Amino acid sequence: MTSKTGLEFKVGDAVVYPAHGVGKVAAVETQEVAGMSLEVYVVTFDHEKMTLRVPTKKAKTAGLRTLAADDTVTRALTTLKGRARVKRTMWSRRAQEYEAKINSGDLISIAEVVRDLHRADTQPEQSYSERQLYESALDRMAREVAAANKIDKEAAVALLGKSLSAKKPVPTAAELEAAAAEAEAEAA
Repeated sequence: MTSKTGLEFKVGDAVVYPAHGVGKVAAVETQEVAGMSLEVYVVTFDHEKMTLRVPTKKAKTAGLRTLAADDTVTRALTTLKGRARVKRTMWSRRAQEYEAKINSGDLISIAEVVRDLHRADTQPEQSYSERQLYESALDRMAREVAAANKIDKEAAVALLGKSLSAKKPVPTAAELEAAAAEAEAEAA
């Protein structure tokens, strides 16, 4: 979807950069780098008070993309309602996987992290590192949902909270045994 100028994004477009989340294309500049002329997108991230320069020819391979479409946002919100899928591996390994999902920039993957790390009031408290990853994923997802739906971040957090409260509770051991017995009875 490149424009007549050959550029995919225009000044003022909201974009997502995988490692930093939602930003805005502030300018398209030509800079001199190592004696070569290079055209770059200047992307600003207000929430991080940061400016990033991405070469226009490498924007796709760097992961720069437009905001998620409505159907992707809907799928992400549906993902939040699902049952948490926590692997039985060491926390350090899971933390690395969660961090990779957050930095992938994929809204569905980020929603999986939010879903898996969300704790209801009735569940035990999270560790510090779990809470940090959860808040990072929630913030990243809320910013993109807010930008895609043209609402403020607080409204997006409320929307995510509503989806999370509709989440199915983690089954107890007794419920799992009952479901297994029911499945066996149906198979017989």
